Amino acid sequence: MMFKRTASIPIGVVLFGAVTATIAAQSRPADWPNWRGPTHDGAIASFTEPAAWPERLTRKWKVDVGLGYATPILVGNRIYMFARQGDNEVLDAIDADTGKTIWQSSYAAPFTMNPAAARHEKGPKSTPAFAGGKLFTLGMSGIVTAFDAATGKQLWQKPASPVGPLYGTGMSPLVDRGLVILHVGGHNKGALTAFDANTGAVKWHWDGDGPGYSSPIVAELDGTRQVITITQDNLVGVAAATGELLWKRPFATSFTQNCITPILYGQTIIVSGLDKGVTAFKALKQNGRWETENVWENAQVSMYMTNGVVVHDTLVALSHRNSGQFFALDAKTGKTLWTSAPRQATNAAIVRAGDLLFVLKDDADLMVTRSGPKGFETIRTYTVADSATWAQPVVSGDRLFVKDVASLALWTLN
Repeated sequence: MMFKRTASIPIGVVLFGAVTATIAAQSRPADWPNWRGPTHDGAIASFTEPAAWPERLTRKWKVDVGLGYATPILVGNRIYMFARQGDNEVLDAIDADTGKTIWQSSYAAPFTMNPAAARHEKGPKSTPAFAGGKLFTLGMSGIVTAFDAATGKQLWQKPASPVGPLYGTGMSPLVDRGLVILHVGGHNKGALTAFDANTGAVKWHWDGDGPGYSSPIVAELDGTRQVITITQDNLVGVAAATGELLWKRPFATSFTQNCITPILYGQTIIVSGLDKGVTAFKALKQNGRWETENVWENAQVSMYMTNGVVVHDTLVALSHRNSGQFFALDAKTGKTLWTSAPRQATNAAIVRAGDLLFVLKDDADLMVTRSGPKGFETIRTYTVADSATWAQPVVSGDRLFVKDVASLALWTLN
């Protein structure tokens, strides 16, 4: 594929030193610097619940940013938004207070969506990652790009593989100890790859399977730091520093659509997929060899595209069964604690703040709720967009950033 880089576009006149001073080398507790937040589990580091929830939210601004399901990320007082505008993939830096564009950088990325998923447009679906003053993106066709977060300058770029996933890429970059980790490639052929964050050089790769649509996480299991991801047909753990395969277990789902990011609960990994139920297992090193063993299985519910969160010892998520049914499981045993009425949503993005849950359904209804003994105990429901909402909301203080089909909005609690 041929693609052309266009220059980043600074908006307004700013002193370079002042700009770079505002971009911290590392993210802060109130930030949302990557897919599923600072700890890759959908949890906010800190949140103060208001004494009384308002009847409605206040919309401070709304701006057109382009198509796609990528979640915005928040670093300091900047929102970074990755989207599609025509045949270009575009990364915007936006002032979080005003909604004004600080800079914009783009590159040509024409893409033809598989007809089976045409209603979901041409992406991107991948959420950017921020680390060390840089931003990393994965485009719909598989283009990997690094940008300077202060200026939008493109630092390095890797072209897409000749064959991509059937429905375009869906995973988001994982940045760990100077490595940008992604599963690149396409159907039946790919490589879990670690790029040097500074140069883009490949530091290691494992090429045992094609990519899934799931995003990788990193965890210390049995004393070994490892990258855990669901590929096209398997669930794997590889050494984070070297890419050595530690363990692998089959995990093929209908239509090869592995979408769920693995959930870490202590030393237990919880996974699910289309018509796969929910499974918890452990990866252990025994007599010098890695083995996996099941902790529990629950065949009653299944996560397809909605990633769950763990609240204390309870897993809360949306099952695609029964036309969208919320559920809660005991994370220790897998026992079903409750299920909601059917036909709740096609998709839901769930963010946890302590025991409080922000549940954004794809119909743009945002529930502020808790998981009770028999179901959700909803405090308020707000409508936060005029079109479908598939990206996760970003919650920081009294601010909620919401991406719909083509626009980004800031809502506040006051």
